[in-house]
Amino acid sequence: MNHQESLTAYLAAFVVELVQTGIKDVVVSPGSRSTPMAMVMAEHPELNIHIHVDERSAAFFALGIAKATNKPVAILCTSGTAAANYFPAIIEARYSRVPLLVLTADRPHELREVGAPQAIDQIHLYGQHVKWFADMALPETSNELIRYARTVGARAAAIASQAPAGPVHLNFPFREPLIPKLDEEIFELKERPMGYVQVRNGELTIREDEFREISQKLKGYDKGIIVCGDIADNQFAQAVTELSAALKFPVLADPLSQLRSGLHPLENIVEAYDTFLRNEDAKEYLKPDVILRFGAMPVSKALTIFLKENHQAEQFVIDGAGGWRDPATLSTEMIFCDESIFCEQLSGLTEIKESTEFLEKWREINELTKANMALIKDTQMLSEGRLFYQIAEMLPEEATLFVGNSMPIRDLDSFFLNNHKSIKVMANRGANGIDGTVSTALGAALYSQPLYLVLGDLTFFHDLNGLIAAKLYGIDIRIIVVNNNGGGIFSFLPQSQHPKNFELLFGTPLNLEFEHAVRMFNGNYTKVKDWDHFRGLMKQSSDVKGLNVYEVVTNRDSNLTQHRDFWRIVSQEISNFVKGVH
Repeated sequence: MNHQESLTAYLAAFVVELVQTGIKDVVVSPGSRSTPMAMVMAEHPELNIHIHVDERSAAFFALGIAKATNKPVAILCTSGTAAANYFPAIIEARYSRVPLLVLTADRPHELREVGAPQAIDQIHLYGQHVKWFADMALPETSNELIRYARTVGARAAAIASQAPAGPVHLNFPFREPLIPKLDEEIFELKERPMGYVQVRNGELTIREDEFREISQKLKGYDKGIIVCGDIADNQFAQAVTELSAALKFPVLADPLSQLRSGLHPLENIVEAYDTFLRNEDAKEYLKPDVILRFGAMPVSKALTIFLKENHQAEQFVIDGAGGWRDPATLSTEMIFCDESIFCEQLSGLTEIKESTEFLEKWREINELTKANMALIKDTQMLSEGRLFYQIAEMLPEEATLFVGNSMPIRDLDSFFLNNHKSIKVMANRGANGIDGTVSTALGAALYSQPLYLVLGDLTFFHDLNGLIAAKLYGIDIRIIVVNNNGGGIFSFLPQSQHPKNFELLFGTPLNLEFEHAVRMFNGNYTKVKDWDHFRGLMKQSSDVKGLNVYEVVTNRDSNLTQHRDFWRIVSQEISNFVKGVH
């Protein structure tokens, strides 16, 4: 069998096995050395091929698809710096536990380190940021190599999906000529046509006697809280609210926990903690003796500080992926168990407590804070706080809300209140970067509609290339750009106390007219005039098609003043309440 036939048989076997594992989406960036893999993949009828010229945006686009589907997505590029451009998205996938299958084409071994063009060292290119790496064998057509190709495909997809999910890197060296032999029988495999090896991934749990031991420990506590960060388990909301009802512990729900919106019980969900945990009287009044923590670390700095200050409390960290999410080294027990299973098992062993005194304290402070939060609606000027306070009521049922980092995710945390609309909230909080946000949201929008993206002007600028996906594939997306002309978050940080070079180094105003960029990608652009205008746009938004960008221009200084005034007013009300109780 000649080189072309060997190349084709080897890659066809690999691609067939990927499809057998359930992979359906591949994001391909054009290149020469990746030609054979790209052409074979494009022939498979069950693969959705998405072309994205910019490798950095392509990888984030795939990340978005994987986040929306909870299934591995493959990305394919040529050799050289193309592969290096994948790195930011791979880092995000690693730390946000998103399954990606990274396929990089490479020069054959004889062309490495000899000055060949477009040849860099791609061995372990991504270091510890991938779960597994394999430098693939050169294509051959022997039975052993065909089985090898198929087995590696199944293994890679399984490892990417295995908790904690993450990226896997396979490096494929190809010799020229690079054109495969494509015919009708390309995917007909004689040996094990229904899949070479099936990998079954189980769920982590602990023994029944250990559940009983934990249940007995918790029985001795009345002052407990449940803290829930980013978690992507559809069963978790019902499971944790049932546990809360039994233990009479309030649930402090990060916006990415998917607990603030849905049909599950909301009466024990506390969402305004980012505001009231800035108050010393409240923190003393709400001091816990035990803490159960699920999911990633919460967005709120006020909550993180509160957890650190209560280091004397017994803290259980429950992680179904066997990670170590404890940056402040506060945990007294690290429990490697599926989060929903843990809640369900513990609920079944827990006698429903009678006392609700501590729970009522949290509820009362939460309701008092939300009552004062309504003051933000009196703000006539366009502002970040009011936008996030009102966005839940403006979004349609079962919408997906993707939020950019820096100030937007923090304002979401502060002002996005409980509701029964089943709004799914997403963000790139693995590494907390602003890069690739547009592309990730567009990837998610392929499988999550209607999708709304809210982000700052710097984050939007950072990934303008990503908008090409909306143009190429007619993706429906509504992007709300909060334009305060720079890095608004730095106004809240210590750097702002040093005004001499603040704007130069941190404020970084760009003074961009985004309308031109949006039009370049065949998008519709609207600058929001006032709140009535914005409300009207949002009311019509679920029916609009394609790329739609709404620019909300705000003022950084006014935003800082509004936040501080709001925190001051609420803090005074809380202090008065706590002192009145005592």
